[in-house]
Amino acid sequence: MSQPVELPRWLDVAVLPAVNLAFALLVAAGVVLLVGFDPLQVLGLLIKGAFGSQAGISYTLYYATTFVFTGLAVAVAYHGGLFNIGAEGQAIMGGLGAGVVALAFSHALPAWLMLPLMVLAAAVFGMVWAAVPGALQAWRGSHIVITTIMFNFIAAAILSYLLVNTLKEPGNMTPESRPFADSARLPGVHQALAWLGIEWPSTPLNLSVLLAAAAAVLVWLALWKTRPGYALRAVGFAPDAALYAGLQPKRLTVVAMAASGALAGLVGVNEIAGVHGRLLPDFVAGAGFAGIAVSLIGRNHPLGIVLASILFGALYQGGAELAFEINGFSRDMVFMLQGLIVLFAGAMAQVAAPGLARIWRAVESAVRAGNAAKAGSSGG
Repeated sequence: MSQPVELPRWLDVAVLPAVNLAFALLVAAGVVLLVGFDPLQVLGLLIKGAFGSQAGISYTLYYATTFVFTGLAVAVAYHGGLFNIGAEGQAIMGGLGAGVVALAFSHALPAWLMLPLMVLAAAVFGMVWAAVPGALQAWRGSHIVITTIMFNFIAAAILSYLLVNTLKEPGNMTPESRPFADSARLPGVHQALAWLGIEWPSTPLNLSVLLAAAAAVLVWLALWKTRPGYALRAVGFAPDAALYAGLQPKRLTVVAMAASGALAGLVGVNEIAGVHGRLLPDFVAGAGFAGIAVSLIGRNHPLGIVLASILFGALYQGGAELAFEINGFSRDMVFMLQGLIVLFAGAMAQVAAPGLARIWRAVESAVRAGNAAKAGSSGG
């Protein structure tokens, strides 16, 4: 069985994903051409839709905010040696936590207290939901992939049951809660910029984008700049060696899953507090599964995850624009592009690595030969 090719860190994190993305775009361009569209026109309109206007940028960042949370959730578990497939369910429970707190207290508490309480509730609900599969993995040997997948379905069923039987707004035929009070509504970016005298179009982008940026920084600091983060990565890389070194893999397994769940739960802040202002079904809309692709493309590093989240946000927003601009171009074509990116960045991530390694070795050899020649001529 072939082993993964070892590359310098900067090549592995920055260059290899870019090469994989380029391959995915080339293949997608071929498919687009086969079905009768101009690939350059499609790409140009996609970029224009995602970044060509203030509204487009806002929608791209709105989608990216959710993907940052779910991508970080997958990455933290990965560094602990776990494959967290349950970000979807953890995000659902985070939204449920934020929604229940808002329904209970938003009529009585001011925004400066209500909003942090919703953030805390979202993180705690997601954390507890993820910690259970972590504990089952650590002490019962239950495979984390199986348990987290099943917990996705359980979370969705719990939310549906509560919305139909307990939390549904009286007189409303749709299974959703009553609207929250204004104190439970996270301000939009357009509102925040208006306070500064800057005019910006009204979009779903809200201040949870700052929470996502802070989460990425905190994950980087926690994993790479603290002793517990080093211990977590040591357990994920070599659990037997970590146990021999005196670490506690079982405890750290639960910690990794709990932290992942807390991050995924923050999706509820973006969607429930920032956009909808009420609890409703299917507000996650597959973002938990997209987080797996985001984490893979970002090489499980917070900076890479932020960039990959913006890429997926651009695909979501630009794809919506394409459907309006080009007759016969459906969202299925955009899903195809997403699938190709996942294929090349995930399942085929190492296909380009041997060639990249050969190029790098050739460059290194040429540089060393040039330096040797310079040294020889200087000595002569």
